[in-house]
Amino acid sequence: MLPPCYADAVERGFGADADYGQILKVYGQQDANEARRCSPAKLVSVNRAVVSGNPDEPLISTSYVERQNLTMRMHMRRLTRLTNAFSKKFENFQAAVSLHFAYYNFVRIHKTLRMMPAMAGDVTDRVWRVQNLIG
Repeated sequence: MLPPCYADAVERGFGADADYGQILKVYGQQDANEARRCSPAKLVSVNRAVVSGNPDEPLISTSYVERQNLTMRMHMRRLTRLTNAFSKKFENFQAAVSLHFAYYNFVRIHKTLRMMPAMAGDVTDRVWRVQNLIG
């Protein structure tokens, strides 16, 4: 299973009552010709485990977190491989990630919600602009 640091991070971020599960995918061996391709090895098994709370075990999935990771990589070039747009200081990286999430949740209107996530979650009742974040 995955290291306990993930469970600790979930508890610090969401509290002890969070429904949290982990998924571990096991892949088969690749021969030398297959290892040169960009596609992953054949999936052998998928193991789901409840870590805390009471999640619905068949619904434990990586879909949401992988979608968020993709969104972050597409919006922040510093997270893209083989780029020169990286942060030399960790503080600059933290500021870039914070600005991304603030923009994503408070400024950007999401098509599926037809509003900002902060409005959908009743965190704010008005539309923000970038100037509200940086000014």
